[in-house]
Amino acid sequence: MNRPVHPVTFLLVASPLLFSRHVLTPAHAAETGTTTVTPSATAQSPAKPAPVKAVTATRDEHIIVTAHLDKQRASLQPSTGASVYHFTRADIERIPGGDNAPLNAVLLQAPGVAQDSYGQIHIRGDHNEVQFRLDGVALPEGLSVFGQTLMTRFAHSMSLTTGALPSEYGFLQAGVIDITTKNGTSDSGGNASIYGGARDYFFPSLQYGGHSGKWDYFATADFVHNRVGIENPTPDFNAIHDLSNQYHFLGHLRYTADENTRISFIAGVSNAQYELPNNPGQQRQFANPSFLNSALSQQVYGSVDSASLHEQQKEITDFGMLSLQKEMGKISLQTSAIARYSSLGYSPDPLGDLVYNGIAQHAQRSVFSSGNQTDLTWRAAPKHTVRFGFQAYVERTISKSDATVYTQSGTDDDGNAEFNGLTQSIHDGTGRTGWIYGLYAQDEWRPFKNLTINYGLRFDGVDEYTHSKQVSPRINIVWTPWRGGTFHAGYSRYFTPPPFELVGGTQLNKYANTSGAPPNFQNTMVKAERDHYFDAGFAQEILPHWHASFDAYVKLARNMIDEGQFGSPIILSAFNYKRGQVNGYEVTTDYSRGPFTVYGNFSWSRAIGKNIVSAQWNMAPDDLAYISNHWVHVDHDQRWTASAGGSYTAFRKTGHPLRLSATMVYGSGLREDSVIPNGASVPQYVTFNLGLVQSFDNLFHTSFLKRTELRLDVTNLFDRRYMLRSGSGIGVGAPQYGLRRTILTGISQRF
Repeated sequence: MNRPVHPVTFLLVASPLLFSRHVLTPAHAAETGTTTVTPSATAQSPAKPAPVKAVTATRDEHIIVTAHLDKQRASLQPSTGASVYHFTRADIERIPGGDNAPLNAVLLQAPGVAQDSYGQIHIRGDHNEVQFRLDGVALPEGLSVFGQTLMTRFAHSMSLTTGALPSEYGFLQAGVIDITTKNGTSDSGGNASIYGGARDYFFPSLQYGGHSGKWDYFATADFVHNRVGIENPTPDFNAIHDLSNQYHFLGHLRYTADENTRISFIAGVSNAQYELPNNPGQQRQFANPSFLNSALSQQVYGSVDSASLHEQQKEITDFGMLSLQKEMGKISLQTSAIARYSSLGYSPDPLGDLVYNGIAQHAQRSVFSSGNQTDLTWRAAPKHTVRFGFQAYVERTISKSDATVYTQSGTDDDGNAEFNGLTQSIHDGTGRTGWIYGLYAQDEWRPFKNLTINYGLRFDGVDEYTHSKQVSPRINIVWTPWRGGTFHAGYSRYFTPPPFELVGGTQLNKYANTSGAPPNFQNTMVKAERDHYFDAGFAQEILPHWHASFDAYVKLARNMIDEGQFGSPIILSAFNYKRGQVNGYEVTTDYSRGPFTVYGNFSWSRAIGKNIVSAQWNMAPDDLAYISNHWVHVDHDQRWTASAGGSYTAFRKTGHPLRLSATMVYGSGLREDSVIPNGASVPQYVTFNLGLVQSFDNLFHTSFLKRTELRLDVTNLFDRRYMLRSGSGIGVGAPQYGLRRTILTGISQRF
């Protein structure tokens, strides 16, 4: 687990063709829920063997055809020269929590992935430039801040691809997370689960899949209720006002017309409601002598406490994708139509937000994206595989806000604004339609048996709030000088459009002479980022079952995109550093044999930027002046990151295996302000998680009920208090602390 591998090896490991060879055995069928006819089942009907054989042949043929098409789909988007970290179904189940664990908790076990608040992750020193794909099809960006739109239980397996990416990957390129969704072939049968425990945690889920004839179907749904929706702003064991209710759904339907044609449809829904936790004992941010002595001040300050505020946020995401896959001799094709709707709404505490921040703002944002992704592979010659394709999305974003602010009555002797306690309402709203597009072509050339050279070009463009284009050359070289050893090196030119939904058209002049006025009124439009990315590394099998790898990278950026949370609404806003530099290295190792697995990785990274050149109104003038002439750490920069884990399965050859697993995450700390912006880091931390799973095959001795699992998981085993954010830093809105010790239990039943 978690090691970069040669692309050919990756395809062989990840291919469902390898999995299909196992599902045909009765022993594995009992574990996966795949229906298999065994000799003992046919012995009861000796007079009519033909129908049983026909059913067996039909099912076996379906599995073989599905595996063939899955293998060809994977070949459409190879990762030649990039670093790939693969999570198999077994790897996911070994993480404490398994399918119940948040997706970011699984990804934190990969090297170069740093933890942040609101469930965010940072890959190789970038902010949110993470691309999610379902079965190779990219999802357009959305607005989710707190929630996990894509749940771990959606995944049969997944991979994280980083480094100098081949030309088929565009737009978001810090890391590509490709989720192979569960389907009715690899995950047939049903599973019902109830999971919960501390902090009102209640997490029921249900899934079912199967296939009939040429049809293949799968669906899963869950509901999450807890009081840990958002990080606690205090180090206390429980947060104040942190209730969360969420539900998620994923449906997958496929029709395999023949061995060369398949149509698939995936639809998903995520709906989440959050309370924003309160931070007691806060000083009023909106305070001036004139207002403090006003009648309104005397009226409200006795009844408004920062521990009793009632702020809420709702996030909705719906998506669907319809894909056609076709094999035509030497040509493989997949074309997909994609649609995604995402919205975010913030409801303030009408009086509390006004008193503490000087503005109470109802904020709504939404984005609707639709488009097409087409990928084609042409096996032109034994040594040349040519690939080309395109992506194009039309997007519509709408932003609305209704704010209540105080009216400025004048200034004091020092030039500071004074307010008379009178309020006014301000409505602000914008909407825009735009599109992004990308074309690519590349050739995978194998001049020698142990040498692969992948070279190509991309052409990307954006016509939204900003208008720009770029031609991007890319080349990767993979050399296998000896058995078990692989070297790779690559260069990629990147073009990253700014996130359309996070670029606001706020009319700042409306807030002039009010308590909602920004620190300054400079508001240059956010630009597209342009990078030179270099990556090199090697992987080696040291001994049988023991692997290790090393990877190093450098990114030189122009108009480097960063994001921050400014103001009370938890809505990220994008801005640019004119120049940016990111560099680092990663070391990984893993060992797996029999019932025992262990892995570990650590990484070093540095991400710095200079001169903020867009959305400047979010920054304090003093910070802008300093950053214009000095390099500073970006707020999500973390120098050292490490993770490790292991598992042991006892009684694995019996009908009641017992699995013990543990994971560890270490971080040297994200940035905070010192005498200069982002000049220090929060304290380092390390946390441990523990999982225990007891399984029983056919516990109830019925043909309908199959494997039963009892689960015990402990998050932050040693109850360490650790800080993710201190509340200071560029674009850091409030302090956030990691989750204290949480004990959860569950039971799941396959049928």
